[in-house]
Amino acid sequence: MNSTPLQATLIVDRDFVLGPVDSKIFGSFIEHLGRAVYTGVFEPGHPSADSDGFRGDVLDLIRELNVSIVRYPGGNFVSGFNWEDSIGPQGGRPRRLDLAWMSTESNQFGLNEFMTWVRKAGIEPMMALNLGTRGPSEARDLIEYCNHPGGTRWSDLRRTHGFSEAHRIKYWCLGNEMDGPWQIGHKTASEYGRIACETAKILKWVDPSVSLVASGSSGHAMNTFGTWELEVLHHTLEHVDFISLHMYNGNVMDDLTHYLPLSDEMDDFIRETVSLCDAAAAKQKSRKKIMLSFDEWNAWYHDQESLKWLRGEKSSLTQAKWDEAPPLLEDHYNMADALLVGSMLITLLNNADRVKIACLAQLVNVIAPIMTRPGGPAWRQTIFYPFLHGSRFGRGVSLRPVIRSPLFDTRHRQGSPYLTASAIHHPDKNELVIFAVNRSVDQSLQLTGDLRSLEADSVIEWLSLSHSDTKAINGPENPAQVIPVSRTEARLETGRLSALLNPLSWNVIRLKTSK
Repeated sequence: MNSTPLQATLIVDRDFVLGPVDSKIFGSFIEHLGRAVYTGVFEPGHPSADSDGFRGDVLDLIRELNVSIVRYPGGNFVSGFNWEDSIGPQGGRPRRLDLAWMSTESNQFGLNEFMTWVRKAGIEPMMALNLGTRGPSEARDLIEYCNHPGGTRWSDLRRTHGFSEAHRIKYWCLGNEMDGPWQIGHKTASEYGRIACETAKILKWVDPSVSLVASGSSGHAMNTFGTWELEVLHHTLEHVDFISLHMYNGNVMDDLTHYLPLSDEMDDFIRETVSLCDAAAAKQKSRKKIMLSFDEWNAWYHDQESLKWLRGEKSSLTQAKWDEAPPLLEDHYNMADALLVGSMLITLLNNADRVKIACLAQLVNVIAPIMTRPGGPAWRQTIFYPFLHGSRFGRGVSLRPVIRSPLFDTRHRQGSPYLTASAIHHPDKNELVIFAVNRSVDQSLQLTGDLRSLEADSVIEWLSLSHSDTKAINGPENPAQVIPVSRTEARLETGRLSALLNPLSWNVIRLKTSK
């Protein structure tokens, strides 16, 4: 390790307001994929399971994360999903082939189980609609079933299923990744824009209180990105409230210098999408401001064997095609992945003026912060901790930080800062929280913070996550190998903060302020 620390400064001013952080930034995602549902959130017979079959140990960890909203039931799965299969007595529900993940769906966990589960967990539901193999008519029936109080075919059917009160689902996704050739019912931008527009109109006719998310391009690198958003918003601008973004990053080259700054590309993606939304509004002479739903984001690259199996290639996996809930995409996250997730979370907070929903994908077992063994324990992966800290300490007002940091170049990018950081002000309790990642692989970083505008006068707490081995993971045998520790060396004098950040570390510094 290089003994000479890097020098970086952070200026935070209480008047440099980006906007309030919407609690829905701390959302997640449950899809009928692999073991996310079955032996993830739902495992009747597990020692911790409650009377509804929900794993209590998993519910406890989800409550610890304080997840605000969960998107369901997909994902790619939703584009072939018949929602009617998932309601009514469990014994009478049909078994279906899931073409998205080459599995068999038993439908034993369905719409009403999900709604019961989110209520127990204290989570807002976010329902995704099938606009792949289905369309406006089926969406109309679904929202009538979920949100209409009673007196009609579908709402009365819900009541016979034991739910006399409407589910009142507010947030609805109009399909999923519809520009992706892998998607069941893949569409052109014009085809999707038209069906999304008509579906949106119907949903708001049934329930004017709902908020709708149009499906954006499947990723920043897609050839469709940009033209897709403009064409979709040409049709839907006045009928939707959000457009979606999805991004997954991986350290496939085993190069941290390239991997960690991928959060900067996430920032590019957000800013470019904001420009497209505003351009679409300007073209239509509309003052409407479309917000962003970053409803899939995470690190994803470890379980390459699952991807081979799904593509029909030779792999080490032994499950048969069409198995129920086969173990798929079970990435075991390491210390470096926690840094990337922390950096991506910082990016979301630094765009809190336009990003109002974000869903870490996914929540349990499938590229997730929580892992389980069937019939066995549940544990926290490394990426659990940055999300936990953000959810616990990041629900305030995002201030625009002014950062001066040494820069480094990557394989595909020039001028990435070693320091990435966000600042969250809690004026109701006179507190400032700084989230910071030192992305240097071998140098400490001397952070100097100018916080005089907020009259910061004491350090409440400093939590740091780092490890000598960036490939260290948590597992059922060693669940606490990578955990945050408290540090006491931070100094604050006359509104100036001084803290020496470890190489490759995630840091949360909480400060008491007078304003």
